[in-house]
Amino acid sequence: MLRRYWTTACQNCSLKSQCTTEPERRITRWEHEHLLEAVQQRLDANPQAMRQRRETVEHPFGTMKARMGATHFLTKTLPKVVACEEYVFRRAIDLASGRSPSGRGTITF
Repeated sequence: MLRRYWTTACQNCSLKSQCTTEPERRITRWEHEHLLEAVQQRLDANPQAMRQRRETVEHPFGTMKARMGATHFLTKTLPKVVACEEYVFRRAIDLASGRSPSGRGTITF
């Protein structure tokens, strides 16, 4: 739901030329806009967070999509949930056996 705000007090404001050219200032905000602002503040405070997310979360889903031949990925049906579990299981076996999950060498601890 979008909320719309406006005021006619702009006509007497000395900053009107910097704000709007219309007779009144109109602002449209999504009802959950404050959540987006909070997320942006957290990302601004920790710019490495998005990089860490890409490295740890997005890669497995991209790999699963590629293996399934999918362009869209939803986990709302049993076969897709099983595919997710299969990926996690394969990755655990690879890590436990010392093989690289990408198949490009071995992992040493």
